[in-house]
Amino acid sequence: MILRKVHAYLYIVSVALGYVILWPFFYYFSRKPERYHTLNSFRRVWGLVSSAFVGIFYHFEYEQPIDWSRPYIICPNHTSNLDISAMCILVKSNCCFMGKHELENGLVTGLFFRTVDIPVNRDSKMSSFRAFKKASEKLQEGVSLIIFPEGGISDHYPPQLCPFKNGPFRLAIELKIPVIPVSSANTWQILWDTGIKHGSRPGISKFKVHKPIETAHLSIDDADALRDEVFEIMNNDLMFEGAVSTLA
Repeated sequence: MILRKVHAYLYIVSVALGYVILWPFFYYFSRKPERYHTLNSFRRVWGLVSSAFVGIFYHFEYEQPIDWSRPYIICPNHTSNLDISAMCILVKSNCCFMGKHELENGLVTGLFFRTVDIPVNRDSKMSSFRAFKKASEKLQEGVSLIIFPEGGISDHYPPQLCPFKNGPFRLAIELKIPVIPVSSANTWQILWDTGIKHGSRPGISKFKVHKPIETAHLSIDDADALRDEVFEIMNNDLMFEGAVSTLA
């Protein structure tokens, strides 16, 4: 446990050091929306290097090739801060995150959630409306949206897939945007949540990128069914991968 705690703090230092080194680039490319694509490229490099520095790497298994010239709503399960770096690396086109409004005031996350990303206060109907309106505008501009449908990392350990929020699926249907479910069964074993409580370790964080689910043929009445379909796809994969890991 001591070594895991030391490793977790090394990872935090690596992330912080990378942010300090790249801050001039983050700041410059966050000043104008037309520069956000380059900002995301630097975030991708930051995620790769800061993780690799402590021996954490990412592997993506694709159910089918993804055409990144189209916008998508990407829905990953959320068990670790590593999920954020992983999604920056996964998405090869311009993208943004939607996340809790507290991130707008974060020391590291603040710059991004005041510019390229979208903060939302789910306790406020007005904030939620504004956030999803902004997300709608970005999707219509061809920017993919990354949103964790569980709404955050559960306090339950080991983690279990939590019920999904409806917002991403209603938005996908309204704008006829495909949804990409992304599942990872082992990321929490490398670093759960922030890593402070249980520490972390080197390893390969594995992600299954499921085939996009088209929504052009769906109506808004199908939002619950779409939400449940995405949940089942991810939950079945997580249960299967968990069983395989146990047998191994």
